[in-house]
Amino acid sequence: MRALTFVPGQKGTLDVEEVPDPEPGRGELLVQGLALGICGTDRELEQAEYGWPPPGRERMVIGHESLGRVLESPDGSAFSPGDLVVGVVRRPDPEPCGACAHGEFDMCRNGRYTERGIKEIDGYGSQKWTVEAAYAVRLDPSLADVGVLVEPASVVAKAWEQIERIGSRTWFDPHTLLVTGAGPIGLLAALFGRQRGMEVHVLDRAPRGHKSDLVEALGGTYHSASTLEPFAKAKPDVIIECTGAGQLVIDSMITTAAAGIVCLCGLAPGGRTHRVDAGVINRDIVLENDVIFGTVNANLRHYRDAAAALAAADRGWLERLITRRIPLSRALEAFQPDENDVKAVIDLTS
Repeated sequence: MRALTFVPGQKGTLDVEEVPDPEPGRGELLVQGLALGICGTDRELEQAEYGWPPPGRERMVIGHESLGRVLESPDGSAFSPGDLVVGVVRRPDPEPCGACAHGEFDMCRNGRYTERGIKEIDGYGSQKWTVEAAYAVRLDPSLADVGVLVEPASVVAKAWEQIERIGSRTWFDPHTLLVTGAGPIGLLAALFGRQRGMEVHVLDRAPRGHKSDLVEALGGTYHSASTLEPFAKAKPDVIIECTGAGQLVIDSMITTAAAGIVCLCGLAPGGRTHRVDAGVINRDIVLENDVIFGTVNANLRHYRDAAAALAAADRGWLERLITRRIPLSRALEAFQPDENDVKAVIDLTS
């Protein structure tokens, strides 16, 4: 079979190669790979910014945004051949920290977790793959064309879970949501906000076009801007920051309504400095009982929540998030950024 592999830590090593068919172990599903989503993490891995191969190996199969169909399932499992599934990315550490021991491996405290296609375990970028039944999530058959969005949606599901838990510390009835960044995470965050009945605003520096059309199709408002100046007076109750742009991160901290919540989902590059009035930020957060928190990765329940949210969404809208479908034979094209992209997906069947 063919797989998309690379050497972690070495640029220019990504390639499609022939590898042996996987053999499912005890309690594992054998899955036909259907599609693989590509995101910034994959591009950073390809550029050798980080990545850890499996022990004793040089090359590793890349890919963590999965979609597949079960070929074989172990006796007694909840899965059957033909089921549409995605695989969870993270696994708890071998000598679990307190969080991993309680099933909260997305909140690992000691960093010894492993991750499919990223850290020490082969990813899902192959024509066949295996996954432990305990780390697979069945999808509604209607998601056959868009189920590859479940992994990014799981990150959003976790973000919303944490927002709602934090909000429950007091009376919580948020009406307005601002999402900064109209990439896949940002647009899915907007979708989740609309599913919660909120007034949704999405800010992105891209001019009006495909992204603004997607936001407006949700019933949201698109702002083509690079600052939060439009929200200086009418401040949102919740901000989900998905760009990692330093100034937007800083400005988000002082742009919520009282008792507001800022969720940081984007990752800022290092090496850039910004002038900050720490006193203003401190006073605003303290005097308004605001909360700023960060979130990354997802747990098994977040995948299930994501699958349910996507099943309830408009299928045509979800299909419009996938702006490029690329055959496996030309997989390297998916790693070249395209300014018109929302989500690039590799078709593992072609």
